[in-house]
Amino acid sequence: MDIAEVAKASGLPASTLRFYEEKGLIRSNGRTGLRRQFNANVIERLALIALGRSAGFSLDEIGEMFASEGYDINRALLLAKADELDRKIKELTSMRDGLRHAAACNAPNHFECPKFLRLLRVAGKNRFRQANKLKENKF
Repeated sequence: MDIAEVAKASGLPASTLRFYEEKGLIRSNGRTGLRRQFNANVIERLALIALGRSAGFSLDEIGEMFASEGYDINRALLLAKADELDRKIKELTSMRDGLRHAAACNAPNHFECPKFLRLLRVAGKNRFRQANKLKENKF
């Protein structure tokens, strides 16, 4: 398959395919003229990349799971990501419930509503945690 066929089949722009090749996530077989050529199994690999990205894995983490001739999926990393998603689901569910309550709350002012104030505190703590996490990842 040439790069245009892969782009059409995967729904990804050619620039993304070139970027993925540069990162070592996919590999072309060579060129026909100026067009990169790929094996048909590249579509499966691109689907795995899309799945990993949807689950919140970085491209580097995804790349670590791709062995040269196959896949070496790190089960511990999968479990850690599943745990992270569970925490995020719990957080988002709590936030959704708080927003629904705030929308229906009979308090004259949202700042007089204990549930809304709790939602604000949770949002503030999460923002603080995210800022600290970003700082940790930079060093």
